[in-house]
Amino acid sequence: MASTSIAGAAEPSHPVLFSTQTPYPLPSQKFMIPASWKRYQLSQLVNKALSLLKPVPFDFLVRGEILRGTLGEWCAEKGIGEEETLDVEYIESVMPPQRMSTIPHEDWVSSISCQIAEHFLTASYDGSIRLFDYSQTLLHTAATHDAPITSLCIVPTSTSEGSHLLATASQDLTARLTTLTLSADSSAPPHTQTIASLHLHTAPVSCIAANISGTHLLTASWDGLLGLWDTAIPTTDEIPLEEIKSGTDRKKRRKVVPGETYDVPKPKRKAPQAVLKSHTARVSKALFGTSGAAYSCGFDSTLRTWDVEHGVCTHTITAASKPFLDLALTHSGSSALAASTDRTVCQYDLRAAASSAATPSVAVLAHPATPVCITVSPDASATSEHQLLTGAYDGIVRLWDLRSVQGAVASFKVWEGRAGGRKVLDVDWARGVVGVGGEGGVEVWRVGQGERAFPS
Repeated sequence: MASTSIAGAAEPSHPVLFSTQTPYPLPSQKFMIPASWKRYQLSQLVNKALSLLKPVPFDFLVRGEILRGTLGEWCAEKGIGEEETLDVEYIESVMPPQRMSTIPHEDWVSSISCQIAEHFLTASYDGSIRLFDYSQTLLHTAATHDAPITSLCIVPTSTSEGSHLLATASQDLTARLTTLTLSADSSAPPHTQTIASLHLHTAPVSCIAANISGTHLLTASWDGLLGLWDTAIPTTDEIPLEEIKSGTDRKKRRKVVPGETYDVPKPKRKAPQAVLKSHTARVSKALFGTSGAAYSCGFDSTLRTWDVEHGVCTHTITAASKPFLDLALTHSGSSALAASTDRTVCQYDLRAAASSAATPSVAVLAHPATPVCITVSPDASATSEHQLLTGAYDGIVRLWDLRSVQGAVASFKVWEGRAGGRKVLDVDWARGVVGVGGEGGVEVWRVGQGERAFPS
């Protein structure tokens, strides 16, 4: 194999073999790289070797770890000698996040969705969901709950374009299904109708999530239970009104939104298909995996895997005094990311054997403030599958790469200059657009461009 020397005669160097999964491969040859080189010089080398007309910035993974200092420093830290060949993969650098807009809200925004093209959906502590377009115009407000909404998700459906099914969870002890209709030509205003209310929990409902086919929902609650529901709308109520009234005292009156009419059918009261019991404290998050299994985490410092068909917990990961606040799965589905009150986000191998002892984490992402929300890259390609965003109580959203977790790849502050609180409560990511919800309302950022989270 041919070898190209770049280092001066007296300067220490290391033999390097480059590889990449980007559209910019180098010829297969060995380079003698000066030990003093950092990312910038390596990126220049790749650009010059390929004679790229427009410079493309690259980051470099040395044996799977992002290079953050000089090549010599990395080798010294790992005990690598000068004669040992290094396998270095280069990936396209993350573009600096750019603030696009700010959307003020009168109350805290607990949940945000960027999944409807050209629109943002927000859920607030005032019990309402709101629809905005990309020009920050408020298109519709729906007073959905009698207490703060804690979670919002869009249920996948096979209905016509412009028709969406929304699922929300609330501190009013219920979850609800609401239809959202958007006019194709914007000739008619958006319309919402709450068509079902889900009744099971005796404490605030912390989360609601849909499976990939949109046939089922999971709810998680402070009462330690998970509810499994189908999304079919019953023709009659499945829960007697008297049973609901006896279980809770509703003194709050539903907030009236100007222009909203009430001559619509009342939501049908749904009962769960199954109740999943295993947690011993509040359940913070529940979600479906792509394989059909479900996952949950909670204040009992456990992360649990569920067989929803039989309603049993099949696997438990136990952490030592780590009340969990949020949960996400990697694209492969083999590991989970859990945010904790100990100011970390930990990666756990879901294939590891269950044990009563504390399960060691695969990786730890340390934060200076409590992280409360996680979202993985919407791009499952080899270039981006390791990327995730976290939001924390210090008002900072951080971008991470699981191949190198010593520090965030990039970060940005939201609601700078705001007199009040700046806690981030939720983050969503789609088509290169990141929506951040929290105490300051909503901020919208660009992370990458186009359909890919990280531009090629």
